[in-house]
Amino acid sequence: MHQWGRLITAMITPFNDDGSVNYARAGTLAVEILNNGSDALVVAGTTGESATLYAEEKIRLIKTVKECVGNQGAVIAGTGSNFTAESVKLSAEAEKAGADGLLLVAPYYNRPTQEGLYEHFKAIAAGSGLPVMLYNVPGRTSCSIDPDTVARLSEIPNIVAIKDAGGSVGQTVKLLAAVPADFEVYSGDDALTLPMMAVGASGVVSVAGHLAGGALKKMIRQFLEGDNKAAASLNIRLSGLFETLFVTSNPIPVKEMLNQLGAGLGGHRLPLKETDVRTKEIIGACLLRYRELGLLDSFKSL
Repeated sequence: MHQWGRLITAMITPFNDDGSVNYARAGTLAVEILNNGSDALVVAGTTGESATLYAEEKIRLIKTVKECVGNQGAVIAGTGSNFTAESVKLSAEAEKAGADGLLLVAPYYNRPTQEGLYEHFKAIAAGSGLPVMLYNVPGRTSCSIDPDTVARLSEIPNIVAIKDAGGSVGQTVKLLAAVPADFEVYSGDDALTLPMMAVGASGVVSVAGHLAGGALKKMIRQFLEGDNKAAASLNIRLSGLFETLFVTSNPIPVKEMLNQLGAGLGGHRLPLKETDVRTKEIIGACLLRYRELGLLDSFKSL
């Protein structure tokens, strides 16, 4: 089916110097990311610092990005939270704002049972006509959506995909075995894109797509065309970038990288904070290396 494509970039949220959302910059960045190879965008997800955005800001951000990109790529709205009723409300508002789909993270902090997870996602999906991508990221939520629960949820017509950030290809295999063939599984980790596609995943919800969308798209294409050796070689060449993007908490490194390139995307909202001098040096060295390798995208707006 691949309704959202193979390469989906989870967008950062630009801020002004006063900490307010820079909506205009978000729109131009979204267009740049799609121009550089991404098929779709996640807006107001983890990488977009959703935990420190007000609901009104999320909706305006979704609306702004969709107006800027038009039909160039799908906009998937991060509307999941640990409060089911609030997620139902936000999802309905995102649909009105023009979102093409929903990304629903597993409820954090509450630590629900598998039945609680099922009812949570079922309720949100029932309140929207948009296709839904579940998001399993136990490292951030202290809660994992089991493959059997995903299989039950896949029976709901508009729950069509999952972002699997569990970090285990073995678990991904169990997940793929449990769901229908047309249910899409996306890697939630750039470094695992190729290994997960090798066992049947559709693609990736990426952080590296901000910087190396063209190279990622090429790697995915090589794999799909059966040139596994070339895809593996490119994956190895990109591995240093993947590692540096998580040298500290996401999205601090990716925003720092883009800012070092002159993107002017601002800082973060507390409790996230600008990184230290040593980490900035590591990031700068990574940028220099990947520029020399010719693997970074060009940004016309910079």
